[in-house]
Amino acid sequence: MPPGANGRIMPPTLLIDPDPDSLLMREEIFGPVLPVVPAGTLDAALAFVNARPRPLALYYFDDDRGRQDEVLARTMSGGVTLNDTIFHLAQLNLPFGGVGDSGMGAYHGLDGFAQFSKKRPVMVQARWAGTALVRPPWGARGQLVGTLLAAARKLAGAGRR
Repeated sequence: MPPGANGRIMPPTLLIDPDPDSLLMREEIFGPVLPVVPAGTLDAALAFVNARPRPLALYYFDDDRGRQDEVLARTMSGGVTLNDTIFHLAQLNLPFGGVGDSGMGAYHGLDGFAQFSKKRPVMVQARWAGTALVRPPWGARGQLVGTLLAAARKLAGAGRR
């Protein structure tokens, strides 16, 4: 298809009531195509979503905060945009990524920095730390520490029931 006057190869397209078993509905869509699946009730819509692999994005249109919360509570997906599409992707302070078949992890902002960074834990023990008393080889020092700990336990009454 040659590019149109606006330079786009494929214009944004809505597909109304596509066949649920079609390739379009079984694969992730990376293009200007949005399937619109009619549902008679919120329960039917949620059943449709939850009967399939977890989506990379979820769009829900409704101004009722209670129903919005219900959709969020009863579904699992990547990003969510309420009352619009795609805009969660453009928010650089929000993580972007999927769950399940859509992939795991996230990028953008601080989440992206953490995702693509390697945290390297480094613990520095002081040369004369108290833990040196209980490290092997135990020998006489370990015997002394054991005796002192047993005496402290006895004094504290930890051995009584």
